[in-house]
Amino acid sequence: MRIRILLPALILLMTVSGCMDKYQRLAYNGKAKNIILLIGDGMGLAQASSIFYFQEETPSFVRFQHIGLHQNTPTDAQITDSAAGATAFSAGVKSYNGAIGVDSDTIPQPTILEMAAEAGWSTGVIATSSITHATPASFYAHVKSRRLADDIALGMLEAPVDFFAGGGLDYFAKREDGRNLIKELEDKGFVISTDAMNKPANMSLNNNYGFLLADDGMPEMTKGRGDFLPDATQIAIDFLSQDKDGFFLMVEGSQIDWGGHANDSEYVIEEVKDFDKVINAALDFAEKDGNTLVIVTADHETGGFSLSAAEVRKQRDYKYIKPTFSTGGHSAALIPVYAYGPGAANFQGIYQNNDIFKKMLEAARMK
Repeated sequence: MRIRILLPALILLMTVSGCMDKYQRLAYNGKAKNIILLIGDGMGLAQASSIFYFQEETPSFVRFQHIGLHQNTPTDAQITDSAAGATAFSAGVKSYNGAIGVDSDTIPQPTILEMAAEAGWSTGVIATSSITHATPASFYAHVKSRRLADDIALGMLEAPVDFFAGGGLDYFAKREDGRNLIKELEDKGFVISTDAMNKPANMSLNNNYGFLLADDGMPEMTKGRGDFLPDATQIAIDFLSQDKDGFFLMVEGSQIDWGGHANDSEYVIEEVKDFDKVINAALDFAEKDGNTLVIVTADHETGGFSLSAAEVRKQRDYKYIKPTFSTGGHSAALIPVYAYGPGAANFQGIYQNNDIFKKMLEAARMK
């Protein structure tokens, strides 16, 4: 009788162990056919931790087995901005604050998006900021300053981007030079929407798709943005995964950073909750696909955000959490990196932010 009871348990244990061994082999030695890079702008460890306490659903972060830390010092300061931070990810170089896809001498550097396109992959960029903002811009444009939004928008005309979604309509249709970049993009084969994040019928790799749904940044979650970011991510995955050669997709939860700058804890937490849906969508696809590397990180931490003990009648009360801030700017904190899929094990440890670029190339065997 005891043998009969133990046998099914042993079989289950062996099955689970076999699955774990299979995933570990993939994580250490697998080749990534697709890469999804998810950047929570300004999202340090405390921001990511917040949803363990402020949402009922289990956070997506518990689904990762391989976690590391990156240091993000730029070339001209101790604390990075989003432009230098994103350029380190996109082009693999340390640069100065404000740099968009260029090195410290303002020389354009090839980005992973461009290299993926050259390898035959389809590509996409999504943000809740303007699509010309520092992080998304660093993957498709090459300009000396993040402030040159009109010049960054011009970069979309030449970039090998197959799908983009975000705000930034002003920089494409209400420009000082009078050019209508929406029409120019349509002439190059883009299907452009300025109305809503709806999936076009019969999406085909024969077309490119762009969504410009706000004059500049998208609305805050607390002001009615809804499911734009998870919807855009799912539509992009559905579209880009039609490419049998592979795809690269960068998605930014831009406004976690903005909530930190405003020292507004509700703003931060609601944006992290929204970003959590995106992470789950990416992981759901990666688990089914088996060839997709998912990386979640941030360019830097914003606000010196902390989950502090609340004060009740002038006494610290460990039963309650009160989010607090130490600055209205960025901090120099090390940033978590979460990885899943082929090559994920290589993201363990402590390393520089531009090493993430190298690790992505290694996972995809692009080097």
